[in-house]
Amino acid sequence: MLGGDVVAVWDIALSDGVYRIEFAHGTTTGKRIIYVNGKEVVKKDWMFKLVGKETFTIGSTNIKATINIEAVSGFAYEYSLDIDGKSLQKFVDDRAKTTKTWVFQVDGTDYRVVLEKDTVDVWCNGQKMETRVRHHSEYRKNCQIKILLVCLRLKTKACCCVYRTYMEVLVFHN
Repeated sequence: MLGGDVVAVWDIALSDGVYRIEFAHGTTTGKRIIYVNGKEVVKKDWMFKLVGKETFTIGSTNIKATINIEAVSGFAYEYSLDIDGKSLQKFVDDRAKTTKTWVFQVDGTDYRVVLEKDTVDVWCNGQKMETRVRHHSEYRKNCQIKILLVCLRLKTKACCCVYRTYMEVLVFHN
């Protein structure tokens, strides 16, 4: 599947999952191939221009990603990745401020829950969940919001109560 020309690999955590981006660059032919989670999404053969950019999308929300190819000396190249118009580091730093991710296991099954703080969207194992936001009188003074994830419909009927700063996982067995 992946050829011997893979020159760069990045792992990108989005709300709907973690994506592995692999970039193959034939430095003599200009060939460019981009793989996302092992699937070929861009393929260009015999490019005369060895430097430049390749743009594609990742995730269920089609976030724009761009691989930048720059010559550093002779036939040496440097590769960088921009996500949503930002450098990879800026994107990761911004996501750390606007999302909270929990990874846990229930009855041997792995779960990845992501809370998007700015939209109050919740994702569980790549699927956007229906949520209800309720204000409780005991939290009003502190302007905190309690987010109830009612019936995630997980195998074990797990219900997650996500609070502004932490998460409790309550498991209800049949």
